[in-house]
Formats: sequence, C-alpha cells, structure tokens
Amino acid sequence: MGRWYRRTMSLQTTTLQNFIGGKSVPTSGNDAHDVHNAATGEVIAQMGVSGAADVDAAVQAARAGFAEWSQATPAERSLAMLRIADEIEERAGELAQLETENTGKPLALVLSEEVPPAVDQIRFFAGAARNLSGLSSGEYMAGHTSSIRREPIGVCGGITPWNYPFMMAVWKFGPALAAGNAMILKPSENTPTSTLWMAELMQKHLPEGVFNVLLGKGDAGAALVRHEGVDMVSITGSVRAGKAVAAGAADSLKRVHLELGGKAPVVVFDDADVEAAAEMIAGTGYFNAGQDCTAATRVIAGPGIHDAFVEALTEQAKGTVFGDPLDENTYMGPVISQVQRERVAGFVERAPSHARVTTGGNPSGEQGYFFEPTVIDGLRQDDEMIQDEIFGPVITVQQFSDEAQALAWANGVKYGLASSVWTKDHGRAMRMAKHLDFGCVWINTHIPLVAEMPHGGFKQSGYGKDLSMYGFEDYTRIKHVMSNIEA
Repeated sequence: MGRWYRRTMSLQTTTLQNFIGGKSVPTSGNDAHDVHNAATGEVIAQMGVSGAADVDAAVQAARAGFAEWSQATPAERSLAMLRIADEIEERAGELAQLETENTGKPLALVLSEEVPPAVDQIRFFAGAARNLSGLSSGEYMAGHTSSIRREPIGVCGGITPWNYPFMMAVWKFGPALAAGNAMILKPSENTPTSTLWMAELMQKHLPEGVFNVLLGKGDAGAALVRHEGVDMVSITGSVRAGKAVAAGAADSLKRVHLELGGKAPVVVFDDADVEAAAEMIAGTGYFNAGQDCTAATRVIAGPGIHDAFVEALTEQAKGTVFGDPLDENTYMGPVISQVQRERVAGFVERAPSHARVTTGGNPSGEQGYFFEPTVIDGLRQDDEMIQDEIFGPVITVQQFSDEAQALAWANGVKYGLASSVWTKDHGRAMRMAKHLDFGCVWINTHIPLVAEMPHGGFKQSGYGKDLSMYGFEDYTRIKHVMSNIEA
C-alpha cells in the first residue's frame, strides 16, 4: 500500500452501483471495472457496468421525475438548488477527499480551487432559474397578442470526463435542473465516486428521478445518446468522443451540446513581463497535471524575450512541487491513469530532433501515474505536439517573428476553445482578441472562469456554451403563443 493512501470513501460498498429513481441500484450486467487511486495505482472500488436495461430504467425514472420537476415554479427550483449548494459547501471536506482519492489531485487545491467555484456555479444557476427573459408580449400582428414561453427540454443526458469529475457534473446538472429538466449523468469509468456522492446528497432536495447516475464505459454512453427517451445530450470530452455523440444523436435529431478538446495558444509579446508571464503560464499549464482543455501549454513567444522566457519557464517547472496529494505544499498530482501517462510519454519520446527538452520529460515515481513538469522548446508549427492535445504536464514553446506570424500560428490548429495574449500594448491586445479564432481570449492572464461568462469553443472544440445565461438558455426551448384578441 502506498504511503499516501488513506481510505476516505464514505460509500457503503466497494462495488459502485447506479443511482436511479432516487436510490442506488445494481447494474444489470455481470461485468465490473476497477476504479483506481491515480496517486498510488491502488484499486479503491469496483464499478458496475450498465447495459441496455439500465439505460431504459434510468430514462423511465427521469421521465417520471421530469413530469413533476418541470411543474415546479422557478422559486421552488431555485430554493432546492441553493440548498444543494449549501450542503456541498458544508460537506466540502468529504467531497474533496473522494476526489483526491480517485484522481490524485492535491487535496488543498481541490478545497480552494475547485469546490468554491462549483458551489458558486450552482448558486448562479439557482438565481438564473428566476431570471429567464424573452421578447415582451405585444401585438406584432393587428388583433393578435404574441408571447414567448421558455420551457424545459425534457430529459438531458450528460457525459462527463475524468479531469474534473464533480465540477463538470455541476456544469451539466446546474443549467439542466434550473431550467426544469431531469438529468441522467454518465461519469467517466475512471472517476465515478464523487458523482455518486453528489447524487445521494442531491436526492434529499429533489423529486425522485430528477437526477440519475448511470455507470459504465463507452457502450453505456452511446446507448444513452441514442435512446429516444432522451431529449438532449451534452458531453465534455475528446473530439473523437464528441463526434461519436453527434453521430449517435443524429437519428433522433436530439439537441447536442459539445465541449471538446483544446490547444490553447499563449502568445507572449516582447513587451510582456517575462517573470510574471512565466509564473502564471507554469501555474496554469501544470495545474491539474495539464489535464485541462484550456491549459496554458502552447506558448508562442516573441523573438526579443524568447530565450529569457524559456529560461524563466524552465525554472518555474523545476520549482513545481509534485507528488503526495495530501501534502499542503503539493501543486501537481498525477495524470489519471497508466494509459494516460504512456500517452504523454509517447509525445515526448517522438519529439523531433530540432526540439529541446529543457526540463522534465519523464515518468516519475514507483507508484501512481506521475509525470515530471516538462518544457520543450524549438518545436515547429506542423509538429505533433503543436497540433495535437497532449493533456499532460508538458508546455511547448515556439519563437515567432512578428504579430502576423504569431496570429497565424495561434489559429493554425483544429481547436478553438481558449487562448491568451501577453502584452502591455492595448491596441495589439485588442487586435489579437478580435482575430484569435477561440471562444475565450484572456489578456495578461490565463484560465480564470466566472459563472456569469460563457465557456465554449469553435471549430473542433465543439459548440454550445457552458456557464452563464447563454449556457442556461441551451437547456430551454422557445414556444411562441399567439392569441386572437378580437375573436
């Protein structure tokens, strides 16, 4: 047993079960999947794997829950969600321990950087439930009064990733439930524990069937997407998974929301504060071991500061404390699995001869799935590490010649989720923000998100928005009601 291992799971059994219709129920199949502690490699639980009968049961429960929940007033839905947020906040330690045990995230950072924004996001959607708006009622045709109704869609299927298990669950159920929908959530098979914990907590505040958790692998997710009783599907995941979801939803023409991969460019101009930029970029590139679609892992640096920046970034990487997730000084934990560590290592091993690893580049430790904080300089625009998402603690650096080339390189990938620009020149910053083909542009910072502003990308990063009123409206449908007032 690893020296960091500390049993924290509060679930009653080591075999994880579906949560359907307000209670835990066993999966119908005989298969099971091992759930690991990413920091030690230890098996912490076995997860049941859902089949077609489980998907049907979840849809039936959700439709029954929707029939009741959709009739609740905005005030009633808002109050229930505020109570959920309050209880999560009160029990934050339990949630953080579960997340740390499963993912290997540093416990202190889960408590300070993940739980508070997730709670705030639930409260935001609780308030949004009472603030839907539309065109004012009026006589747009003589003798007829028109009005707009915003209604819930029905049953929403959500598929969440392993990099932010409980936070991405919040991003799915927050707007869905606030709008009056019911939800079936399928977490990643690697990280189901915190989602099940939240389902049990939420059940005290919701009608049965409003929030359900379906365990399983890709087959379970595909069956959920295809099911005709599901009215909308939302996924946060890879481009490959997003394309499969879009294709699976096409037959029933259900609404689809895709938040997929990213390859965020970080354009650092010669007038930027090198030390401040290096510190922030390392912090946001190595946070969550680089397993973030918006991570600051693709730096495009100006010719005047390139060498100094690489040196400063290398020192930041060397100073990044990684390892024991229970140590308050730890900043970076492991990647999620041995498969993911091998994937990250493969990118580095295939680095072209013109690239230079200035620090890191290797797996680390005898237990768990750690990989050293890494900096790679000298890469070219068509290199694999520039074009493809690494999803690990690897920051690459390119040297551009002028603003036009920096912009071309920044936009020259298939992704369009997030980006940042570092400069003291306001005009330049605004020009770059206008032309960067990404759903978010940060200026002299990287990665902060707020509930009031949308998050979502362009190109193969998907479509639809999370967070904000823009995201909330995605979970509603619009109905026009016209009355003949002269009849």
